[in-house]
Amino acid sequence: MNQKTDKAVVYKLIKYISIYKFKIILALLFGLFSVVINIATPKFLALIIDEFYRALVDGSGANLINIKYIINIIILIIVLYLVGNVILYFQGYLMSKVSVELTYKIRKEMNQKLNKLPVSYFDKVSNGDILSRFINDVEAMTSTLSRVLVQFFSSIITILGTLIAMFLISWRCATIVLVIILLDYIAMNFIVKRSQKFFKAQQNLIGDLNSCVEEFFSQHSIVKAFNAEKKSIELFEDINSRLYKSSWRASFFSTILTPIVFFLGNINCMLVISISCILTIRGSMSIGNVSAFINYVKNLNQPVLQMSNITSVFQKILAATQRVFDFLETKEEQQEKNIIKLPKEINGNIRFENVCFGYEKNKDIIKNISFEVKAGQKVAFVGATGSGKTTIIKLLMRFYEVNKGCIYLDEIDISRLSKDNLRQFFSMVLQDSWIFSGSIAENIRYGNSSASDEEIKKAAQLAYVDHYIQTFPDGYNTVLLNDGENVSQGEKQLLMIARAMITDPKILILDEATSSVDTKTERKIQRALDNLMKDRTSFIIAHRLSTIKNADIIFVMDDGQILESGSHEELLKKSGIYATLYNSQYKI
Repeated sequence: MNQKTDKAVVYKLIKYISIYKFKIILALLFGLFSVVINIATPKFLALIIDEFYRALVDGSGANLINIKYIINIIILIIVLYLVGNVILYFQGYLMSKVSVELTYKIRKEMNQKLNKLPVSYFDKVSNGDILSRFINDVEAMTSTLSRVLVQFFSSIITILGTLIAMFLISWRCATIVLVIILLDYIAMNFIVKRSQKFFKAQQNLIGDLNSCVEEFFSQHSIVKAFNAEKKSIELFEDINSRLYKSSWRASFFSTILTPIVFFLGNINCMLVISISCILTIRGSMSIGNVSAFINYVKNLNQPVLQMSNITSVFQKILAATQRVFDFLETKEEQQEKNIIKLPKEINGNIRFENVCFGYEKNKDIIKNISFEVKAGQKVAFVGATGSGKTTIIKLLMRFYEVNKGCIYLDEIDISRLSKDNLRQFFSMVLQDSWIFSGSIAENIRYGNSSASDEEIKKAAQLAYVDHYIQTFPDGYNTVLLNDGENVSQGEKQLLMIARAMITDPKILILDEATSSVDTKTERKIQRALDNLMKDRTSFIIAHRLSTIKNADIIFVMDDGQILESGSHEELLKKSGIYATLYNSQYKI
């Protein structure tokens, strides 16, 4: 991240938090009052010292000390300290509120953004990296931002106010202090320019590490099954090692500022004491002002040190903020133009006309495909992995847009339909059954949020899973663990069919819906699928050719093209590619 990028991120951040400007300004005003109190206190202490010194020099002893004057100053100092602490409390409360509200706002916007991103984004970015942006980056951005804002403002005001107070006492000593502060600034600027790249790398590698851990933990049984523990450990060690190096370098540059500031602060204190003592001997400064000046020098160490720490923390905030804004500014799905709306009832006729598509430019993986499916027909796609079967479905659902050609639904070009309007007529049952943490009823109702308990039960019965659900003590209220860990793969698939059933779709997509279960469970799932496909246009992708024997049309694909089409019997008679595939699976 270069300096120009830093400024752009800071500008975006300021613009982003401007909605909280009233609370922030009020908190900063509280900070200003607190700083004024801290600056005034040494001067009041100087008055007490001067009063004692006057009595001592005059030789009058304690009898001529103005006790009432000293007591009044002490009471004033105590009141100032109390007021200062109350102000700090309200300042902390306001900024904490801003931090919490900002965190809520950003995560809400990120979640909304997540639902607007194209499928292609999730093909390029890992789940762990997205998770890291939602949790680590937002936390780094918001939780420390409020503290940094207050500390930065307070430090600047403290430094400026203290310098003004110093110049009012002695311009000579104040000039020395100013020179030392400028040296501190030069050191900070030098270190910041060299540390930012390490903070940026640190945040990116945290995302990579989260992605690595998420993948290995969620697929731990696969890692064990293939004895891949060593490989997974090596990959983790590689990322963790690079994260360690970046974190160490970032920490090194951030912590080196502290000893530099302390060293220059001690030099500052030594020079000020020496010169102020000389000025006192010459009668240019009072003892009280010397004491106040030394207090000011010591008090300056804290804001200068805070500035150095803020500089380091701010680099982390910038790196995290950049990643959050990169996510929020990711290009969304294109807004449809000339949108028309489908009627509430459609027939379900589908037609592909000279469709070409490629994930990369000038590299088509779907090559000039044309076919027609009539309402209520069962259509199957078979072929080797990578032949384009699933891509056909993605184009039909408009997860991706075609490069050339058109896809028609009831003779309406689907590119003229909104994606929401189009997808409400579809339902999918995939190979990977997705179960979220919640009751069985909630998981089924996910397909139709307005479904009644009776409709849920009916869908489960049609999916042949009602009897299994009743075996649980809590029935439909049984809470499923993350990803349905407390139910078998076959039962999860039946729940997915029930979920699809309750949407009452006009067009159904089955993508390897029975590939991950045993033969007995497959037959049970197949019966449920038969109920689901009844009177619906169905697209089936399958490797097990036995599951598509009853399909009205079977398209045989290879290298993004349809090479054969026909019914099961017709394709066997042709003795072509399909016959070869079928015989290789079932001929003994």
